[in-house]
Amino acid sequence: MKPAFAYKVMAAAMIAGFAATASAQDGPIRIGVVTPLSGTYSALGQQVKWGIELATREINASGGIMGRKVELLFEDEEANPSVATPKAEKLFQVSKVDFLTGTVNSASTLAVGQLAERNNRLIATTVSFSDTITGEKCSPNVFRVNAKAGQQSAALAEWLSKAKPNAKVFYLGPDYEMGRSTVAAFKSAAEKKASKTVGEVFAPLDNKDYSPFFGQVRAARPDVMYTSVAGNDTVRLFNQMAQYGLLKNMTVVGASGTLTSQNLKAVGKAGEGFVTGVGYSVEIDLPENKKFVQAFTEYAKAPPDLYGADSYGVMYFYKAAVEKAKSTDTDKVRAAMRGLEWMTPQGKKTMRAGDHQAIQDMYATQMSNGKFKVMSKVPGAAAIGPDTCTRF
Repeated sequence: MKPAFAYKVMAAAMIAGFAATASAQDGPIRIGVVTPLSGTYSALGQQVKWGIELATREINASGGIMGRKVELLFEDEEANPSVATPKAEKLFQVSKVDFLTGTVNSASTLAVGQLAERNNRLIATTVSFSDTITGEKCSPNVFRVNAKAGQQSAALAEWLSKAKPNAKVFYLGPDYEMGRSTVAAFKSAAEKKASKTVGEVFAPLDNKDYSPFFGQVRAARPDVMYTSVAGNDTVRLFNQMAQYGLLKNMTVVGASGTLTSQNLKAVGKAGEGFVTGVGYSVEIDLPENKKFVQAFTEYAKAPPDLYGADSYGVMYFYKAAVEKAKSTDTDKVRAAMRGLEWMTPQGKKTMRAGDHQAIQDMYATQMSNGKFKVMSKVPGAAAIGPDTCTRF
């Protein structure tokens, strides 16, 4: 190769490299959203989608993040880790997303979290409850902006200890990571406040008939049933309990994902009186929340629930972290996220540096005439519990 020609080839390669770098820095920030858009948990995924889309629209309208627009790429995970993993791999390897969010199923979040580590990318979940995500199975590349099961349980157990002292509690959860984790978390919190466990069963996900479990419930004679079923499973469980007369002398409490705006209509009167511990309510009396509720309702033609609120908030979490890091580089953004404070519809949240769990105020809310009413509040510092992450 002649020297002059070789120089031209080298110069062209350098120019192409500079152009690619400039394009990466000036092009859109790509965020992958792996969430259930079909199946049992599709209603939850819809709230995730609405919340993320609304926040992204606002962010882009105000100039983007560091002058760069945000681009969303959605994939349907079907609340199934075996589906979520290849979808996330596609987003990392083919679509070259900068960040990931959206996973609902706790097992999906854990599986995709491992994948994020291998790809040196970050994921922030807005829905998954399992304590292990920021506990024994924590990951340096996984953050959670929503409340974990233990935080929900702290608020609910505090309410139960005052409303029904020394209650006899029966537990019915879905038989997978989230279900067992939420039951364990509330059982621990309730027993510390003098409630007594009188039974426990786990039903398959997408279970069609809960009546085989009702004999055990009746025999235990509980004052309270705790459940963490969600989506369409909630509709079937509650309506079948009403049909069999189980709701007459028993208070039903449960996880914040059990009864939401997405399945409330189908549950109907069977959901009346249900109590949950939750990190969000449309009743939160803050300017940020009032503005959010109006904007969300106008955008989605439906009111927000905790999934919509937390998914809206995750986009501002990413925005604050990238602007603090002045980069989308994984290591720099990860460092910026630790200890980060940012505003959400719930007010200011803080990302605990040690385990990547958001600290936020928690509420006990009760279903009354088709709406959740705030009954009591537990401050964020009191609800979050100890940092048990030891992996990093």
